[in-house]
Amino acid sequence: MTEARSRRVFFALWPDDEATGHLSALAHNLAAGSGGRVMRPASLHVTLAFVGSVTPTQVAQLEEIAAGVHTEAFDLSLDRLGFWPQRGILWAGCRQMPAPLRRLADLLATRLRAAGFAIDHRSGAAQVPHITLARRIRCPSLPRLGTPIRWPVGEFALVETHLHPSAASYQTLASFPLDLADAGRG
Repeated sequence: MTEARSRRVFFALWPDDEATGHLSALAHNLAAGSGGRVMRPASLHVTLAFVGSVTPTQVAQLEEIAAGVHTEAFDLSLDRLGFWPQRGILWAGCRQMPAPLRRLADLLATRLRAAGFAIDHRSGAAQVPHITLARRIRCPSLPRLGTPIRWPVGEFALVETHLHPSAASYQTLASFPLDLADAGRG
């Protein structure tokens, strides 16, 4: 018997409803008249580790690995805007990666690689922590992000990507709590 189709997965942080509302409004304001595509509120996330295509058996293994990752909860503050012109991507991110985010990304990537998963080299601590706000835009200049957009990060998730002709959609497969004893540090 053959295993079911492969699944395209990654680990991510999802902003709370208040941060999602601020990020979505920001994306619409900045992308107005730019000809680009604003990301849907349900797709706004910070990628921790991109795993790629896996089998259903490997999904269970990924859940087991993530359940063993224990690090502190923290507050995430997006305090800068960025633009990658080669792909027309407008994003909101951190000027400096919070230490608890770096620990979470590093620990997750280390455990995934030790289990034989080939993690995208741009994942985890090697990346610029960011949320993509819009794609295929023209952005000759960026305003300063006034008030940082903050949310308490109390969990991370294993997410499956469903590709569609117009855009991707995401389904959370499992969530993993962070240690609340140290919440708010970093």
